[in-house]
Amino acid sequence: MLMKALRLGLGQLILLSDAVSRPRPQRRGAQSQAVVEKEAACLSLYQFHACPFCVKTRRALHRLNVPMTLHDAKNDPIAPDRLLAGGGKIKVPCLHIQEEGQSRWLYESSAIIAWLEHRFAGIA
Repeated sequence: MLMKALRLGLGQLILLSDAVSRPRPQRRGAQSQAVVEKEAACLSLYQFHACPFCVKTRRALHRLNVPMTLHDAKNDPIAPDRLLAGGGKIKVPCLHIQEEGQSRWLYESSAIIAWLEHRFAGIA
């Protein structure tokens, strides 16, 4: 009981810290942002709302100004099954990439952020 309360309180503290210190989104022209939105349509992020690594990944999405479908792997009963069937493990954060008929599942917040930076940071 105590651990659950501690985990809940810590999660809320992480979310508050994120809300207070969220980075500014990258500014782009309308055409460049449309390109980003089109490319991001094939991406989705499986995450837990208060997971610190998921918060880190969502902050990068916000900073890069990349809109993306988010799946709550804790509260969506279908999401864990999709993670297990597609990526082979129930672990978050996980970026699901669908391109050219191929499906990739990228785990680890640092790897996801590096991939997002490489893909979207240069679009101005």
